[in-house]
Amino acid sequence: MNSSIIKSILLHLGLGGFLWATANIHDPAPKVMEVTLNSAIPEPDNAVSAVTVDQKQVEQKIAELQKKEAAKKRAEDKRIRDLERRAANARKQREAEARNIKKLEQQRKAKEKEKAQAEAEAKKAREIEQKERAKAKQAEKQKQEAENAAKAAADKRKAEEEALKKAEAERKKREAEAKERAKEAERKRQQALQEQMLQEQLAKEQAARNKIRQQQVVSEVDKYRALIMARIQQNLLIDEKMKNQQCRVNIRLGFNGLVTQVKSLGGDKLVCEAALRAVRMADTLPVSKDKDVFEKLKNINLTIKPEF
Repeated sequence: MNSSIIKSILLHLGLGGFLWATANIHDPAPKVMEVTLNSAIPEPDNAVSAVTVDQKQVEQKIAELQKKEAAKKRAEDKRIRDLERRAANARKQREAEARNIKKLEQQRKAKEKEKAQAEAEAKKAREIEQKERAKAKQAEKQKQEAENAAKAAADKRKAEEEALKKAEAERKKREAEAKERAKEAERKRQQALQEQMLQEQLAKEQAARNKIRQQQVVSEVDKYRALIMARIQQNLLIDEKMKNQQCRVNIRLGFNGLVTQVKSLGGDKLVCEAALRAVRMADTLPVSKDKDVFEKLKNINLTIKPEF
């Protein structure tokens, strides 16, 4: 419903109210009511005709609305009938499908029964066939076992004969090897005996040489020990208080005789002080170029006694 129709209806309602009021209320000086519609004021003489025209439009509009409402109701009724028809068709279809499913289920059960019977008969046939095959297999197995036993016996005899031949050959081989080993052992024994005798002879000669060398080293060590003592005595400042006194010192030397360390090992205090001073004054002491001799001189202990 558009705005113009609404305005028209409101106008008619206003006019109706006005007419009812003028018919039932008697004022001393009645006035004509002025109604404005679409910015236009109708003349008082034309009010009744305007009301009549608008009433027809209202009735026509109401008729159109009723017609539309009836059409809408018919459409809704048709829609409901269509829904009911489709529901009935769906119900019939479901019932038909249910009957079809039931029929198919019966057919399936019948086929399963036939299949079970066929499988039972096939199973029975297979069992009979398996028994026959088992009998045939057992017979073949027994035959094969007999053949294998005969072959095994023959192979065993042959293996025993070959084992005897091999054992005899091995025995002869071992005897020959034993003789050869005995001969080789005797040869090695003689060779070892000769080598032992030679080693003993060499050891004796080496011991003799070592003894001689040791004597030479000891002699050289004694010689250089005496030289070192003489050098220290030369630098030793003595006093009467040191008479019959002594001090033991440890001296460490470099390969060229350089004194790398000297310390007292105990003794008379004055003698020890004089001995340490004498060693330090010497700075270097006599050493041998012989390595063995030097090894015994590089770290020596000496007992210093002042000589009067």
